[in-house]
Amino acid sequence: MVHQKTDGFSQIMEGSEPDFLLKIVLIGDSGVGKTNLLSRFARDQFNPDSKSTIGVEFATKTLEIEGKTVKAQIWDTAGQERYRAITSAYYRGAIGALLLYDITASLTFSSLSRWLQELRENADSNIVVMLVGNKCDLQDLRAVGKEEGIGFSKSENLLFIETSARDATNVQESFTTLITEIVHRLSKQNLSTNEQESTATNKPKPGVSISSKTPEPAKKGCC
Repeated sequence: MVHQKTDGFSQIMEGSEPDFLLKIVLIGDSGVGKTNLLSRFARDQFNPDSKSTIGVEFATKTLEIEGKTVKAQIWDTAGQERYRAITSAYYRGAIGALLLYDITASLTFSSLSRWLQELRENADSNIVVMLVGNKCDLQDLRAVGKEEGIGFSKSENLLFIETSARDATNVQESFTTLITEIVHRLSKQNLSTNEQESTATNKPKPGVSISSKTPEPAKKGCC
């Protein structure tokens, strides 16, 4: 198996059986930089002339996080209103989400509550969400203060980070922090399920898990 180190995490070449298969969605208004954020993370590319996403696109990336092989399927959803009915179906099965706004456009920040409501109405109740203030390289044009993003994330119990897809600031960190938190929660959930079944029957059972190996307890991640 070939590994490539990326900001303290190991990227694994495709081909191995993952311990976790995760569906993650990118949501937020059109133009906030969802496509370029995903492109920077998955392919280390940035296109300043990228067009608005039509419908849904996705990319996959396999990482090794704390000894676990994690394959993430990351879905880039269109932000335009006319595609909302189409993309809502793609929330189903998502275990994580990056909720983006543009720090230079206050209207994209004002839309966060609407996006979060739609996400929570269509996705799993235990979905892990990270709030992402994108385009932090444009400090001279900032319209949304970092403290505003922190305040919103705390009020809604979200992870938080500011990123720049253009210069790659915190792009890897945004995805790996979210994925690590998901793995922690799933590991704890699977361990708890196995312990409960073992206690009920006085003998160990494998339990229901999306992990192909018995997960180990992990400390809670933080942003």
